[in-house]
This record gives sequence, structure tokens and C-alpha cells, in this order.
Amino acid sequence: MTKTIDLLPEGLEDRLPASAARITSAMRACLDVLDRHGYDRVRPPVLEFERSLASRMAHETGGVQTQKMFRFVDPASLRTLALRSDITPQIGRIAATSMKDAPRPLRLAYCGDTVLIKASQLDPARERLQLGGELIGADSVAAASEIVTLAIEALKSAGLTGISVDFTMPDLLDTLVSQGSQGTQGGGQESPMGPDTLEAIRRELDTKDAGGLKDAGGEAYLPLLYAAGPFADAVAKLREFDAGGSLSTRLDGLEEIAARVDAMDAGSARITLDPTERYGFEYQSWFGFTLYAEGLRGAAGRGGTYRIDGSDEAATGFTLYVDRVAEVSNLKPFPRWTIFCATGHDPKEAAGARQQGHRTIAQLSPDDDPATFGCTHIMRGSDVTKL
Repeated sequence: MTKTIDLLPEGLEDRLPASAARITSAMRACLDVLDRHGYDRVRPPVLEFERSLASRMAHETGGVQTQKMFRFVDPASLRTLALRSDITPQIGRIAATSMKDAPRPLRLAYCGDTVLIKASQLDPARERLQLGGELIGADSVAAASEIVTLAIEALKSAGLTGISVDFTMPDLLDTLVSQGSQGTQGGGQESPMGPDTLEAIRRELDTKDAGGLKDAGGEAYLPLLYAAGPFADAVAKLREFDAGGSLSTRLDGLEEIAARVDAMDAGSARITLDPTERYGFEYQSWFGFTLYAEGLRGAAGRGGTYRIDGSDEAATGFTLYVDRVAEVSNLKPFPRWTIFCATGHDPKEAAGARQQGHRTIAQLSPDDDPATFGCTHIMRGSDVTKL
């Protein structure tokens, strides 16, 4: 007989009862916040045609990369299917098709599993429970402010503390180049930069390599590397760099969003700015943000503005990684009892206990031991006593 080896693939894991309960509590808390703010939940399928997933969030500098997805041929249609690595493109498809006639702005919420072929060294997990909200039909400062504050409120409701939000400008370099601005050294003059040089500069900005940036011909953009840190200081440095005023409108917008965050409950979130950060922002446009929390390894979530390809509709949204969030959640669980319902117990009393939020475990055999099931109380007839 062949021995079964019960191992899971790298980057995948079982969630046992305690972990699964924490994830469920955090998920419910976040979805409740979205619901209270008028976001209606949708549930797209885990599989779609590869072309649909790849095309909804295309971007000049990236987009959804289907090589990161599990792909295979659908025997019914003989077309390539992909297992989703991100739910946001699916929300874009729903907004552009089934709900194209719904009033705008359209507020949608979602929660579901996503899978990657290969994870990064910083985050080895290949399966994530992704939860988020998308505001379809708007990418204004007001929309971005709503999304950022909503994401912070959701994290707080899930029991996270020490929240910080890091703003970024995903298309900053492209904006400067397209407007012929190179800060204080460029004086707003046309840039002779070719696509290869632009890509090299973008790469060096990603790695925060000052020497490499100089070698790539991007010396004029060195100030961008140092315009990072606490929000007020970083914005001041960016305004100093932006002598021609190419970024003034965007910086005004960032300050307005930051003011909305500051207007929340005292100490809701610390705000920082890293204008050249692009990791995790494959399709975002003028604004992006990353969420962190005390005790959490890596990011709690990300969000920003983007456009839905096909309909070319503007949108703003955020994603939270609920399984990661649940690791540091300090939600106070309901102090429920686990009641062992002995043979002959009153079913109406048991139903009443469940309606109050308690848990019941019915006796199936005379050998059942309440302690084995972690029971705290026992119900005999209609009487409940503590064990």
C-alpha cells in the first residue's frame, strides 16, 4: 500500500479552529463597517477567463500580471482560465458589465480567497483572504479621502492599534516626464529622456539607490529619494523640488486627504509619505496608500485610484489582507458559553441560548464527555449549570 504524505504545498496552510475564528471575527467586523457606509457586497467567482482578468486593470507601467496566476484550459470553452490573484479586477468587470447602469458613484464590497503561483521573499504566503471596498465612478480627492478613512475605520473595528498610512504617488515619474519637469534642476524644460532611460530611472527609484540613479541619468530626481517620511516634512520637500508647480494640484490633494484622516478620532493613524514607492501598486494612478499596524509583519492592506480598462471609468478602492490582520487583532470575543446539551434537554432552551450568542453541543452517546469538547456549562432538561 502506498503511504499518503499529508503535506501542503509551500506557502499554503490549514487554519485551525482558533485561527479561523479570529479571521472570521475580523472579517465580520470589517464587512460591517463597509455595510454601514453604504457598500454593497458582491461575490465574484474564483475563476475567470485569463484575458478578462488581465485586461481590466492594464497600466502603462504594469497592471495585473497573469504569469503570477494559476492558469489552465477550460474543457468547456477551450479558453484559458485563471485562478484570481486579485479581486479588484473582477469588481471592475462587474461594474462595467452587470452593473453598468447602476447609479454612480457605485460602492461595492467584497471578501474572498486569492492565490499566487509564487510569493515574494518578504511574504511567503501564496493564499490570502482579500477584503475591500471599491468606489466606482470617482477618483477625486473626496473619493480618496472616503476610501482612506474607511480603510482605517475597518482596521480599527478589527481590533488593530498603532495604525499608520503611507501615501505614495504611483505615476509621479511619468507625470514629471510628460510635463517636461525635472524639479529645481529641470526648470520645466522638455525632457529628452528615452523609454530605456525612463525605465532605468524608475528601477533605481524603486530600489532607492542614489548612486544608481545618477548613473542612469536621473540625477535631477535625487531629491525625490529624500522627500519621504513624516507627511508634513515630506510634502514640504516635494514642494521645494517642484519649482515649476507640476505637482501643486496633487500635493494640495494629498494635504486634503491627510486633513480628513487627522479629523478622525484622535490618534486614528500616523501619516507618512513615500512619493516614489510603487511596490504593490501595479495599476494605481495618481494616488496610492499602504496601511500598517502595530505588531503586524508587513502591510495590512493597500489602496488607491485607478481606471477600469474597457469602460475607462475612474475608481478608488482599498484591499485588506484579513488573515494577516487577524494575527494581531485584539478584538474582545463575546463571552459565550459552550453548553453541553445532555440527552433529554429542552430544545427550546437550547435554541434560546444560541440566539443569545452561546454555543451548544448535543450529546450523541452516553460516553460523550463535556470536558472533551471544551464545554463550560451543561443543560439538563431546561436547567443550565456551570461545569
